[in-house]
Amino acid sequence: MATITIEIPEELSAKLSLIQERLPEVLAQSVDQPLLPVQVYRYIVDFLASAPTQQQIADFLPTDEMQERLRLLLSRAQRGELTNLEEMELREFEHIEHLVIMLKTGALSYLSH
Repeated sequence: MATITIEIPEELSAKLSLIQERLPEVLAQSVDQPLLPVQVYRYIVDFLASAPTQQQIADFLPTDEMQERLRLLLSRAQRGELTNLEEMELREFEHIEHLVIMLKTGALSYLSH
């Protein structure tokens, strides 16, 4: 097993000492969390589960909160200020955008008939 040394605030140190034997498990769960808030994925899954029409798919947009977060990430990226975690978050948004484009492309072929 590897050993990692980090500096953390005293109050966090006190909390971690209470779960010291479970710390590897807690850390593993933390790094395995989705890059985006769960509500982003839930919004998309709920939309798809609603059996949307082709027109609804074509009209599908992210929520205002998602759009604002994406604008912030893109702005920080342009200024070269993204953290590693934000860069990964932006890439996840790009993956979702690609998926939505593929869905819309498929839907739009139906709309044109």
